[in-house]
Amino acid sequence: MKTKKLVFWVAGAVFLVLTGFSAKGTAGVNINVGIYAPPPAFVIPAPPSLVVIPGTYAYFAPDVDVAIIFYHGFWYRPYEGRWYRARGYNGPWVYLAPARLPRILIGLPPDYRRIYPGHRRILYGEFNRNWRRWERNRYWDRDEHWREGRHKEQREEKREEHKQRGRHD
Repeated sequence: MKTKKLVFWVAGAVFLVLTGFSAKGTAGVNINVGIYAPPPAFVIPAPPSLVVIPGTYAYFAPDVDVAIIFYHGFWYRPYEGRWYRARGYNGPWVYLAPARLPRILIGLPPDYRRIYPGHRRILYGEFNRNWRRWERNRYWDRDEHWREGRHKEQREEKREEHKQRGRHD
């Protein structure tokens, strides 16, 4: 029994020497709690009309002064570098961690609020009755203007890539 205790104490001493034990200990604690206040409230007095963003099944409200986007059953709002989500277009807005933000929203073109020629505004009632079916049946894939907008963005990306390659050659 004494041998076991001695081996234990020797092993402990060796461990302390190898790990740099010192009589002066330091400890550090870093706690970062991210509590984000919701964006300022706004009220849309009537259901907004919407426009589908080319190449996506996300929609934006062109006649609303703040950026709100509908995608897959939720409303999203970027504000001060963070994103918020709500069930309704008037909120209440809840902070959304970056990992939970749908990829499609991360990749939106900077000018997504631009209405391309031929794209129509969808009245909220029509939108609310149909968005699920449109998504399920890939309705916008058959729309020439939607496809043209998507292809226009792809052409612009390829043109930019070509310019970048030309600078590095």
